Amino acid sequence: MNERNKSLWKQAIKWPLYSVAILPVFISGAYTLNSFKNIKISNLIAFTIAAILILIWENLTNDLFDSETGIDEFKFHSIVNLVRSKKIISTIAYTSLLIGLLVIAIISISTSINVMILVVSCCFLGYLYQGPPFRLGYQGLGEPLCWLAFGPLTYSAALIALNPSDIYTITIPWKDSFLLGSGSSLATTLILFCSHFHQIEEDKKHGKNSPLVRLGPKKGAKLIPWIVFIVYFFQLFIIINGFIPILCILFLISLPQSIKLITLLKSSYNKPEVIKNCKFIAVKFQTLNGIGLIAGLIIDYLINK
Repeated sequence: MNERNKSLWKQAIKWPLYSVAILPVFISGAYTLNSFKNIKISNLIAFTIAAILILIWENLTNDLFDSETGIDEFKFHSIVNLVRSKKIISTIAYTSLLIGLLVIAIISISTSINVMILVVSCCFLGYLYQGPPFRLGYQGLGEPLCWLAFGPLTYSAALIALNPSDIYTITIPWKDSFLLGSGSSLATTLILFCSHFHQIEEDKKHGKNSPLVRLGPKKGAKLIPWIVFIVYFFQLFIIINGFIPILCILFLISLPQSIKLITLLKSSYNKPEVIKNCKFIAVKFQTLNGIGLIAGLIIDYLINK
């Protein structure tokens, strides 16, 4: 395999993006450990594996669905363009989904059926995003769907699955999941938002009316500081009201990446080649933000153990 192909495969796999699947589980786990002084570690491992498998399905099928609309015609790192066999990709995608859901089903048996319902709901939203005949991502609804799936739904499922005392066997912890996951899931949504900056013209051409197509790159770039501010404001709010410990202020380790993202898009919003990888800066922001929260929760637990 030559260097160009290696580079294309690296872009196709997009391994840094799997933080969006892993972090909600680990943030929920750290919160559970801090609050209840214990955690179902086997469920933590199983849920993480399931989340990765389900995201593999999501990423592969998104490439499949995009190939049907022609929007990825010149996206050489599309997995469809690399493998050149939709059947193989489809088989891997849906096998990954089935195994992931089987793992979730096993977790549900030992905790609550609500875990399965919530995760299936996440999958349904994921299909609505790109899957025919809905393709809601083409109507500019991808970001709200992303926030819902990676926010309240995922965090609720994880909090139920990881809780050592089974207090959520009947009720769904909507309040806790909203407080814990809203800021982090908005950081995840920022990744999706940023992924369209360099392809606005292609999206327009193929009828994908993403928020950036509607806003334009200049207005979209001006929105980035506000999104980052809301993430930080919400997380600071749940520290001030005592929902999470003050050590969670470590989420600010993501500040250099947020500044880098804001500065880049402010100066180069109209230069697709310069900003084509801005989503990976958003990934670093989201990842460091989540790691800061996890570290704060775990250090506080160790101090008060």
